[in-house]
Parts: sequence; C-alpha cells; structure tokens
Amino acid sequence: MSALRVVQVGAGGMGRAWLATVAADPEVELVGVVDLDLDAARAGAAHAGDPTLPVGTDLTALAAETGAEAVLDITVPVAHHPVTMQALRAGLPVLGEKPAAQTVAEALSLAAAAEVTGKLFMVSQSRRHNDQLVAFRQHVRGLGGVGGLSTRFAKAPHFGGFREEMDDVLLLDMAIHAFDSARYVLERDPVSVYCESWNPSWSWYRGDAAAAAVFTFEDDVRYVYDGSWCAPGAETSWNGDWRASGAAGTALWDGDHDPSSDLDGVPGTPGSAPSVGHEIAGALTSFVRAVRSGTAPDGEVHGNVMSLTMVDAAIASARSGRRVVIDEVLEQAHADALAAERDDEVRERLASWSSVRHALGTSVVAPG
Repeated sequence: MSALRVVQVGAGGMGRAWLATVAADPEVELVGVVDLDLDAARAGAAHAGDPTLPVGTDLTALAAETGAEAVLDITVPVAHHPVTMQALRAGLPVLGEKPAAQTVAEALSLAAAAEVTGKLFMVSQSRRHNDQLVAFRQHVRGLGGVGGLSTRFAKAPHFGGFREEMDDVLLLDMAIHAFDSARYVLERDPVSVYCESWNPSWSWYRGDAAAAAVFTFEDDVRYVYDGSWCAPGAETSWNGDWRASGAAGTALWDGDHDPSSDLDGVPGTPGSAPSVGHEIAGALTSFVRAVRSGTAPDGEVHGNVMSLTMVDAAIASARSGRRVVIDEVLEQAHADALAAERDDEVRERLASWSSVRHALGTSVVAPG
C-alpha cells in the first residue's frame, strides 16, 4: 500500500518536530508545507530533508496541487479552528496538535464539521501514546473498582517566549495531558471540579503556574491534580507521579518507569496490552491506521473535547472560587458555538444536538 500523502500546516518549533517524525515514517509521504511565513515553510521543507517540496500560504490550493490525502495541523492554538475547518471542508481528514481548538466552543464547531463532512479529525494528545500509561491502566483495572486517582506534577522549565506571558499557563498548556490521561485510566468522564490556582512569589511566569483541582467523575470517583511549573528540585517526570486506590489495593506509576500495583501485599500481574507507540510518532501511526481502516482512533475530536472541557472548567472554578459542573461548561460552549458559527451546515448540525454530552459520544470515523 502506498504511503499516505500529507500536507503539513505550521513549520515552527513544534512543526519541525512533526516534520522529522513524518520523514521517519514510511507510511507517510510529506508532499507540501504550508505556513503564513514562506521562508519558514521553505526552512521546514529543508528540515524534512527535501528543499524542493512545494510550499505555500494557502492550504486548499497546495493540497489540490499536490494531491494530498490528509492534513497535519501543527499551528498555534488560535489557528486550529480555521485551519482544521478549511481542511475538513476540502474533504481531507486532519491530525491536529492539542488542544483541539482555542476554546471548547470552537472544538464543538469542529466536531460538528467532522459530522457534516464525514471526515476524521483526530487530536494528537501525544502523552496518551505511552505503553507505560497503558500498563498503568491495566494495573488500575485490577484494583477491584477504583475510588480515587491522583497526579502530582512538579517541574521548573524556563521556556521563555509566549508561555511565560500566558494566563493560567499550567492549566492551559500542560494540565490537559494529565486530565486526558485521567479520563483514559479511569474509563469515565468528569462531572464537576473545584480548583484553586496561584503564582508563587518566585515564579518567572506572569500567569498562574501552580494549581490544585479535585474532579468528581462518574460513579463518584475522585481525581486529584496537584501541579506546578515553578517547582525546582526533586522534580517529577513530565508525565507526573500517579497513584490509584481501589477496593483490592493500590497502583503506582512514576511517569518514567513501568507501573506496579500492590493487592494487599501481593504484586499485581495484569495482562499485557498492544503497544500504542511513542508520543507524536504513535499518534501519527494511529491516524494513518484510522484513515485506512475507517476505525475511530483515540483522540477523535468527539472524545477529545471533554479533556479540553476539563481545562476550561478548572479555570472557571479557580476564577470564581466555586465548584463548576462540567455540563454547564458544555452547554455554555454549545450556545457560544451556535452564536459564532458562520457555516450554515455546521450551525444546523450543532443546533440538532439535544445534549452536548450525548453528541460527544458519537465518533466520526475515516472513510475506508
């Protein structure tokens, strides 16, 4: 089977990581690079190993010119909605960087657009592609019914640039990985959250770089997130440090090594699970498989919206000082999406959703 022909939009820092990943994957052929800055697009083509690759500033035109079969949206969050919408309307499946969009309302718009066009939109929630996380879920399944899950995250990166000027930098830019993984591990969705965020006196970030949140999940399960991006010394892994408690014991994962579980003094020995690959390379493999098979992958937009909603709900709670109900956030986002939508068919599809939570349970798969 021939390689999947893709155009990549975005050739900045993260874009270069994707270009290298695409170049290393024999199942994918990069046929063009799009960027608002043509010099960046040309540099991206050279970084991918072929400076003669077609480049441009217009996605629709370059995709048609090159015979692209799919689009990689590796732009900044504010561009995710327009770029992905353009690709879907051009009849092309999309693999995009997280978050799905800048807001939950825009993510709902893209979910509706995927339904209208029948094309796959998958979000690369890259840290789900980790075999140790898969193994941790296997251990959690052996706890005889989980009652609580917690993540402790402590790092002290000096990024420079836009992150250090962001509002709610930890919750917006990093916590979504843990929130998404919590949904994966618990195999449940969130119901409500109470969150506090703050910025320690020594922080080099303008926005809040620390947060603590307690989510109530379905079946009255609790998920506790305790994180900081300005915590020098004794740092956790980038995946955080995880603990799950259940009726039969406890499961542990430090984010860097194989997880374990203690079933009342007896080590847990759960069954193995298929590999999901590693980070963005794993996401790319999953996307190609989905496009070719028509199966819905992890990260399909309908399933991914809830992880972004957890972020918005946590921020709303931190700002208001009250417990926030997830469905209230979803319904407000739905109203905002309807008010902002300019595509008649997408607006009609959004209006047909009697329940946002129910609508998000319907994945759109790629054509076979």
